[in-house]
Formats: sequence, structure tokens, C-alpha cells
Amino acid sequence: MDSLSSSFLPPLPKSLIFSSFPSSSSTRVIRVPLLNVSSIRIEEKPKTISSTNTKNPSESSSNTVQKPFPSSSSSTPTNPSATSTRKKSFTSPVARKGVDNSSLPTAMFNIFDDIINKFIDPPVKSSVDPRYVLSYNFAPVDELPPTECQVLEGSLPPCLDGAYVRNGPNPQYLPKGPYHLFDGDGMLHSIKISKGKAFLCSRYVKTYKYTTERDAGGPLLPNVFSGFNGLTASAARGALSAARILAGQFNPSNGIGQANTSLSFFGNRLFAHGESDLPYTVRLTPNGDIETTGRHDFGGKLFMSMTAHPKIDPDTKETFAFRYGPAPPFLTFFRFDANGSKQPDVPIFSMTRPSFLHDFAISKKYAIFSEIQLGMNPMEMIFNGGSPVGADPAKVSRLGIIPRYAKDEAEVKWFDVPGLNIIHAINAWDEEDSIVMLAPNILSVEHTLERMELIHALIEKVRIDLRTGIVTRTPVSARNLDFAVINPSYVGKKSRYVYAGVGDPMPKISGVVKLDVSKGEQKEECTVACRMYGPRCYGGEPFFVAREPENPEAEEDDGYVLSYVHDEICGESKFLVMDAKSPNLDIVAAVKLPRRVPYGFHGLFVRESELKRL
Repeated sequence: MDSLSSSFLPPLPKSLIFSSFPSSSSTRVIRVPLLNVSSIRIEEKPKTISSTNTKNPSESSSNTVQKPFPSSSSSTPTNPSATSTRKKSFTSPVARKGVDNSSLPTAMFNIFDDIINKFIDPPVKSSVDPRYVLSYNFAPVDELPPTECQVLEGSLPPCLDGAYVRNGPNPQYLPKGPYHLFDGDGMLHSIKISKGKAFLCSRYVKTYKYTTERDAGGPLLPNVFSGFNGLTASAARGALSAARILAGQFNPSNGIGQANTSLSFFGNRLFAHGESDLPYTVRLTPNGDIETTGRHDFGGKLFMSMTAHPKIDPDTKETFAFRYGPAPPFLTFFRFDANGSKQPDVPIFSMTRPSFLHDFAISKKYAIFSEIQLGMNPMEMIFNGGSPVGADPAKVSRLGIIPRYAKDEAEVKWFDVPGLNIIHAINAWDEEDSIVMLAPNILSVEHTLERMELIHALIEKVRIDLRTGIVTRTPVSARNLDFAVINPSYVGKKSRYVYAGVGDPMPKISGVVKLDVSKGEQKEECTVACRMYGPRCYGGEPFFVAREPENPEAEEDDGYVLSYVHDEICGESKFLVMDAKSPNLDIVAAVKLPRRVPYGFHGLFVRESELKRL
């Protein structure tokens, strides 16, 4: 599951508790009392390709605050005693250099924050306990300048010259209270490939929230998914946030998001997305470093927020997107032309209550939205101490269809589809008077935020007959599959192949399968290829890259499947390139990474020709 950075609430604080990586003989988590971290492993960082041009220009040395924890920048060995390590004591982030404790308001805010996290709302649930959430390869890492990687197996195909960039949460500071997996500052992990060589670089997206809290030396605003459980906690953290804003510590009009969910490329710009804020533009330098160039509002035409999953038509080069929120209109649809210029909003008032809308689909004629059973649930927060975002089992899910070029919502049609809870969409296309959509259906949506290991996502083919209003659903595979992608050249068009991550359990991905969805109509097994990563090896969302993207005669599956994979036994990460046409998704190239890459969310491949246009 990805960050799902809801626009319902402001972002979250940062934190991090480390646990040891398991040895080959046993699995042991070292539990560290919150706010009392006495020692953390520090390991040598890998050598970089150059001592110059490694610092992000957006970070001046004078403004950089020493982090309150070292992030395990290299792979953690199986046997801690088998390597030389150093230990160092650390104090609470509030007491670290960079926090202006000389200011009476700041000192009072920090004390109140500690009281909330220790006594009013401590992390009592495992789903928000950083000792569990940030263990093993979910633990954050430090930034890494461009560093050459070793190709262990095979060779990197020439069509991969460019960069694979993946986004995900990587908290800047030690969480002092509850922390959810979806919380955390966005960090981009890029592997730049050129003439068979690969270079890994990891950089934070320098959002306003990140830079403000970096300069302050500690978190300033509460977490979205873990900071508002219960009325008392919500009131306390809300009051503290308001006081910090009034004191001038933070200006929410400059952005509250972490840009930690996904990436997109359109209008000759590369964007990092998190749906609680506007997108941030980033670029890759010739040596593979990542720079954040700014928060982008498209000339003042984009307001507040935008989905983390915009859809790009490969033929027209238009981009379709939306935003959602807790106040009417709960859904607003819009698009960008081929040059990246935003077109007018189309507010959709026929959505009469706030719903969790993380993703959508487009066909050549329509945009398809899924109003699911997950949304604002204030009664659960008030009476049961739960999150304000939760499941409503009495709600009937429905699909909303609107023409892609609608000027207003007059042409929106809604179709009730009980039990259909779509968080990620795969693709959609038009067939005569019908629309066909592929998407994983979350069968246990009530576990989406708190018990993700209990989630089962069943990929379905959903057919909406626009003439009769009948909706039919056909399962494509019984396996627990999500983070599914297609050949990007087939977005909005009838596609045959899907590459999906195997949840084992979610949010860990133990392998990737290739589905032939044309077989589903004949009730045949749709899985045509599979690669499991091995014992305690987990990857993330796969990504498909065509071998000949400019060849209109190329077969749909002629290309490669990419993914980062981490081995929890030896603590090492690799970048895998798999042959998409082979029955076993054969490994074409395996690249050893100079340090581990934490599990994350969505990625994107940007070709060398596109990088030059940034």
C-alpha cells in the first residue's frame, strides 16, 4: 500500500527507531524505549564517485542541521559482531543542535509536544509504534550522493539508458509519538544508467515542510495518519499546531505535504507527488544527482493539492488528474494539455460526502472514479478513539464516469457497485457502449490503515455497460496482488498484460507475476509468468520499460520489468532487470547497490532523452 497521503489532514512528524536486522539463525528485534535512544549502529558510508558536486545545491552548508539519528546508510550485516561498528549516544531531537530552545514559545511548544506523545497519545498500537513500523528495511536511510554500483549478473540493456526513480517515505527525525507507515518525508532513490554503468543516488524531496523542519531541528506538525486518533489527541495536536503557526514557526500556505508517494513526467517536467500538497519539480544532474527545484502551481492555476496518480495519454500527451478533500466539492477533475498547461477545473458536486480517492483510470473517452467505503469517519474518532479516516461498512461503493473533456459535471453518471473498494487502478478502455476497467479490489478495506498484513487485493475486470447501467465483475487472479502496472504506451487503450506485486503479506512484495487478462473471459488461469524473490527477499512495485518504445509494431510485452529488491537475511539490496517476455521473468541484469534501499511506494523510468529536456 502506498502513502495515500490524504488531503484530509496536514502532514506528520518524523521519527525513527531502529531494530537489528535478523541473523540467519533467529529473528530478533531490539526494542528501544521511545525518546531514550542510547545507541544506534553507525556504519561506514560507501565511497562516492566524486568528492565534488555531491551536495544538493538547495542545501547550503550553513543551513544544514545535523540529523538526530544516523540512518543505516549501508547494508546491515547478518551478524552484528562480524563487522566493526562504533556507538554514539544521542539525545531527543528537541535537544539537538538547531532547535531554538532560547525562545520561550519554542521551549513551551516542545514541552507540550512531549506531554502529548508521552501521556495523552503514546504509540500503544503496533500499527503506529515506530519500534515496529520502522524496523528492518522500513527503517530510514541517510541521503546518498551519486555512487557507482556493481553489475553482479548479466548486463544492462541499452534501452535502459536513463534513470529509474522510486519514491517513498523516509522520516527526517526520530518519531516522538505515533508513526504510521504512510507518514514520512519523501525520499527519491534513483539508479541512473548510462552505457552499461549504474549509479545510485538518494535524496529527500526538499519540500517546504522538510526544509522548515530541517532548519528548526525537529518536527513542527503532527502526522496525518497517526496523529489524530481520538478526539483528545486530535484537539491537543491541533491546538499545538495552531500555536506554532501563530508563532510564525510554520506557514501552511507554503505547503504541508511530504511528496512521498509517486512521480510523473509531463510538460517536460519531472514531478514528485503526495496528494496532500501541490507537486514538487525535481531534476537529475548529468552525474545522477537529484535536485528539488520547487513547489509547482502551474502559473497559479493549481490550488491546494493534486492526486499522486495523474494519467498521461500516450497518444495525445495530455495529463488527467484530480484533487479531493473534506469540503465541497469533494472531488474536482482537471487536465493538462500536451505542453503541461493546466485547463479549468470541473468540480463534481454529485459526490455528496468526502471519500478516500487515491487513484482513478482513464479511457480514450472517459475518466473513471471510485467512491469507496473508506472516507472521513468523525464518529469513530469521537466515540471510539479511532482515526478520522476509516471504513464505513454501511456505505455502498460506486463508480463515477465523466467524459474526459467535460466542461461541467452535467454528464457525470454514477453506478452502484457494492463491495468494490479500489485504491489503485491499473487501466481502462472503451468497448462499444461499455467501459472495461482493471483494478485490485481490497476485500478487507477496514484493515487498510491499521492491519495491512490482513489485506487481500483481488484483481478484477470490471465492465460498465453505459447503455443498460449493468456492472459485471470478473476476477483475474485469486492471488493477493497490488502495485500493478502495464506498458505505459497502453494507458487508456485495451491492454493484455499486467505486472503485479505479490503481497506476502502486504505491504511487503515477495515477487512479481505477469497476467494475461485476455484469458480471464474464458475462465482460464491468467498468470503466465512469475518470479519469486526468494526467502526473506522483498521488492516493491514493478515497472515496465519497453525495449523499442518508438516502434509501433513492437509487441506489448517486449521489454523489461524493473524493481528494487532487498534481502533481509544479508541486509543487501539489488536492482533487478527482468525479461518481460520470458515465462519465468528471467533476470537480464542484477545490480548490487552500495547500500540498502528501504521499501517504498511508486516509481518511474525516465529515458535519457527526457532527462535532457528537464
